Amino acid sequence: MNRKLTIAALFIGAMTLPVLGYSADTAKDAIKDSVITTKIKAEMVKDPVVSAMRIKVDTDDKGVVSLSGTAKSQAEVDKAVSIAQNTKGVSSVQNNIKIAQ
Repeated sequence: MNRKLTIAALFIGAMTLPVLGYSADTAKDAIKDSVITTKIKAEMVKDPVVSAMRIKVDTDDKGVVSLSGTAKSQAEVDKAVSIAQNTKGVSSVQNNIKIAQ
């Protein structure tokens, strides 16, 4: 449990650092994007089905989330997509997750 909380804290911290050098409007968009990404990753860390370490999450300025990486099963892929789709601020999800053989 402590490992999952540590990973979540690291993701949250890492996602807030890139906004330091942006203009006000760009920073606002970057913060919004990183907040969405961080919320998704935090939910993945809490979920026993999804490996937050193998699935990458990117969010653009329109709320489109791209998932990539590998999963152990279709159930893991489906859960990752569901988590992303049910996150506030997400307009759509592009699933590029591959199932490891």
